[in-house]
Parts: sequence; C-alpha cells; structure tokens
Amino acid sequence: MGEPYRGARLPDRVGVRDHGRMPTYTDDLGEEVALSGSPRRVVSLVPALTEAVEHTASGVIAGATDYCTHPPELDAVRVGGSKYPNVDAVLELRPDLVLANSEENRPEDVRRLRGEGVPVWVMAAPATVPDALASLRSLLTGPFEVDAPAWLTDAEARWTDEPPAPRAHAVVPVWRKPWVVLGRDTFGGDVLRRLGVAVVYADHEDRYPRPPIDELRALFTDGTADLLVLPDEPYEFTDDDGPQFFPAPRYVLVSGRYLTWYGPSLVDAHRELSKVLPVRHDLGRV
Repeated sequence: MGEPYRGARLPDRVGVRDHGRMPTYTDDLGEEVALSGSPRRVVSLVPALTEAVEHTASGVIAGATDYCTHPPELDAVRVGGSKYPNVDAVLELRPDLVLANSEENRPEDVRRLRGEGVPVWVMAAPATVPDALASLRSLLTGPFEVDAPAWLTDAEARWTDEPPAPRAHAVVPVWRKPWVVLGRDTFGGDVLRRLGVAVVYADHEDRYPRPPIDELRALFTDGTADLLVLPDEPYEFTDDDGPQFFPAPRYVLVSGRYLTWYGPSLVDAHRELSKVLPVRHDLGRV
C-alpha cells in the first residue's frame, strides 16, 4: 500500500501511434506500450484488472497472481503475489502484454519486464471511481480493441451522481498489526463518499496512514468518527476480529472486493454496499 510511482496521473486520453504495423499506446503513466496486435497472451498482476479483462475478452489471461480470485472459473498459470511476483514465471509464459498497477506492483519488476522486451501497461492507482472507469475504458477500447463492454457503461451510469452530503464519518481500517486505514485520494474512500460516508482520514497527508490504536479510539470518544467500516480484504476483519478494539462504535462488515476493486464488481457494488451502509443511531453492528 505504498506509493512506488511518483507523479502518476491519468492522461486526458490514451494516445495511439501507428509505427508501421505496430500500434503504440500510452498507458496511465505516460509510457508508450508498443503491441504487435490485440493482446492474446496476457499476464495480469492486478486482481481487479484480471477480472475486468477476462470478463471482456474471455480466454486472453494466460497468467495471473495468486490473489486474482475472479472470475472464479479463471484458468491461468499463477505467478505469485502482486507485490512480489515470480518474474521468471511471467517471462516463461511469453506474454504479449503484462498488466500492472502503480500502487500494487513494484517499478523494478516493471523495468525488468520491459528490459526483456515485454510490453507492460501500468494503470495509475485511481483516486476516484470516475478515474478508475476512465482508465478501464482506455485500456479495453485501446490495446484490446473492443467496444466499451456493457458492464463498463452500466457501472459508469451507476456512479456518475454527485456525492451526497455525508451521513456518517468513518474510520476504515484495511490492515491490523499494524493498523492501516484509508486516507487521502483512495478509490475505496471515494466509493464510500459517493454512498454518503465520509472517511475521517481523507485529508491526511498519506493515502494509507498508520495511526496508533489510541488515536483511532479517540476519534470515536470525541465524536469525530461515528462509524467503523471493516472490509474482508486485504485483512479479513470479522465480528470477532476488529470491533473489540474500539469503544463500542457502530460498525459494518463489507466486501473488500466491492469496496476496493474496479471492474465488473462496480455494477453490483453500489447496490450491495448501500444495503449494508444504512445510518442508524444505535450502537453495535449496523
């Protein structure tokens, strides 16, 4: 959850140049990605991108990380974790494109793959839902040469409304030992904001602050926070692991996939998260 790429930003549009018969696209970080044609052997190092691409161009994912759990029927060679993939295993698959993310993957792995002649598309870590959807549209309609899929246009329609005034102020841990919470400019924070839940650490200088537990507890006792949102990934919080560390706040367990994945899950995320994020005035589980 660090920030290995500095100055990442989404371009206004994906550029494409035709170098003879080899079209060259521009990824989110402004790097040129030269392809020999529409990718047919893709290795994805990003779970959300694995789902998005396989859902759109079934059968092109040849390799994926151990954390790429969707779609459940995915038949791909596993190449280790997102942060520390087995680069040799990736190279053995002879991919015509590798998908990476500026937050989840290490730049040294991207450099090595590119040094071996493998095209790598790096998606900028999205700060908002519209950022994520725009990036997905650029990837799918650019290198993959497909029309925007129905799930993407559906997700765009569901998430275009202006965020409502906040009805709750939440602390959102994503890890324990040490405690790590959502801070500024995070995709998950924007998902909650668009559902009427303000993230207490949204103005923090870090995207993923690591406050001491005493500081987190104090936010509830002084009234700054009135809701604890506990996802089931990357750390799997449960009724028995998470709430007991806080002074009897309202809390809600949510799907980490709905909260932090950008892709087909966004179609259902608005409805499913809205079901579990009602704002009530009683203490205990929401």
